[in-house]
Amino acid sequence: MRLLHTADWHVGRTIRGHGRADEHRAVLTEIAGMAEEHAVDVVLVAGDQFDSAAPSADAEQIVYAALLDLARTGAHVVVIAGNHDNPRRWGAITPLLARSDVHAVATVRRPDDGGVLTVTSRAGETARIGLLPFISQRTVIKAEQLMAFDAGQHASHYAERCRRIIDALAAGFTSDTVNLLLGHATVTGGAPALGGGERAAHTIFDYFVPPQVFPTTAHYVALGHLHLPQRIPGPAPLWYAGSPLALDFGEAERDHKAALLVDVSPDTPARVQQLPVQGGRRLRTLRGTFDDLRARREQIDPDAYLRVVLDEPPRTGLARAVREQFPHAVDVSISADRDDAPRTVRQRDVHGSPHDLFGRYLADHGGGDDALTALFAQLLEEEHAADAS
Repeated sequence: MRLLHTADWHVGRTIRGHGRADEHRAVLTEIAGMAEEHAVDVVLVAGDQFDSAAPSADAEQIVYAALLDLARTGAHVVVIAGNHDNPRRWGAITPLLARSDVHAVATVRRPDDGGVLTVTSRAGETARIGLLPFISQRTVIKAEQLMAFDAGQHASHYAERCRRIIDALAAGFTSDTVNLLLGHATVTGGAPALGGGERAAHTIFDYFVPPQVFPTTAHYVALGHLHLPQRIPGPAPLWYAGSPLALDFGEAERDHKAALLVDVSPDTPARVQQLPVQGGRRLRTLRGTFDDLRARREQIDPDAYLRVVLDEPPRTGLARAVREQFPHAVDVSISADRDDAPRTVRQRDVHGSPHDLFGRYLADHGGGDDALTALFAQLLEEEHAADAS
């Protein structure tokens, strides 16, 4: 059986206010082409199709068109919700998608109520797919436990609940079927994308599970949430597909973007090939003086989005001059290492995740500890949950 594993599309994401709809269309068309070229039996989409719980109409058009394009290749398309997705929106569109052989699950369900999907390959092989959409800590840790337990106990309780759910999903795995798990979670041992924009409250503290919760009976575990393609050591083959598009400049430092092509059968180990995804613009960080950068202008990819860090004193009109020379410079700042860097709010200070900004604030004011940071992460999660509802 042949699988194509993709995740973390984050359609609707902008880069410093610049829309990326055309890039998303390009990379998703590229992924559909991979499914067709390689005669894939099942496409596994591991969550965070959208960047926001309230996506724009344009973002919805891109995602739903991409899913239908994948289904038109003849593959079964299986989709779960991630922490950026709105479960209610997915629940509303699921019956329509099902008519096109796109199977979408937004919340954790019992195995006999949509939590496990059975599909047949082109050659007649059978696969059982356990579906594990993102599980919020708020659905696992109750108020009395939050008050009574410390952070370590919260993490243990969350991981144990996830293990029990996974055990239930895998209970029907047999030796003559291809047994798959599709999940959106933070599994320990994975390398996050630096500055990739994933919500810090969902990648640290109480939102991780150890790889040991996944059973040896699973032939392949398709994961979403971390934005770098990578294998996680564990009792089963655990893989993150990563995002097909560099979402922020931290991810640009590691350019490799891919979809994963997997060949697997009941009696042979999964063979995984990373298929490079080329459709998105590159993100580059340039450092130096304005004159240095201008002298190197012909060597710089003219289509790349640029973050420009200037090693010279600030002056009126400097940012405008940079953008005249580099039209795709979306972030221009003075190096923070300079003594004459502006001490008021700099442009770099308003970029990054909320957790990054809060960390900078604490560092600048010489206060804060792990407990305060954990409380901020909890409040941020509650705000995201309110937006989704």
